Amino acid sequence: MCAEPRRRADVRRNEKALLDAAAAAFVAAGIDAPVRDIAARAGVGVGTVYRHFPSRADLVVAVYRHQVEACAAAGAEYLRTERSPYAALLRWVDDFVDFLATKHGLAGALSQAEGFAALHTYFLDRLVPVCAELLAAARASGEVVRPDVEALELMRAIGNLSIGAGEDSRYDARKMVGILTAGLTVAADDR
Repeated sequence: MCAEPRRRADVRRNEKALLDAAAAAFVAAGIDAPVRDIAARAGVGVGTVYRHFPSRADLVVAVYRHQVEACAAAGAEYLRTERSPYAALLRWVDDFVDFLATKHGLAGALSQAEGFAALHTYFLDRLVPVCAELLAAARASGEVVRPDVEALELMRAIGNLSIGAGEDSRYDARKMVGILTAGLTVAADDR
């Protein structure tokens, strides 16, 4: 009986290693990165990649979902570990910018894929509540965060500021998002 749970843990570990390796390969070489490179990064054989993800589309979708889940999980973690809810929000926003930058290549491929609308809905369903929770926690803690900014608005603004970040070395999306998030705070008498 012990062998089955261990095997499942090994399978989960291999899958996570594959998804992390594929994400890194996609950032470095685009979504057409060779499967042998992904397998080598993950420390597994090419057959293992195909056993988990029979097609490239399966792998791309799985990487996207994996990154969404990591970004979603980070919100609660940061609320537990950061010095304040506002600091947690800022750290999560930083991760969200990274997520948007790494999914840039995926977005083009995914927009061509069947079921893209469902993936976009999945993205919103998982991440908007996390951002809303972080905003609400910052406001509830007494931190002076604008009450009129909604999670979806903030995420769209961050997304718009992140477009093309990897295509023009003169543009610093992180700097622009920093200016945006600085605007989330208001003086206590302006609330």
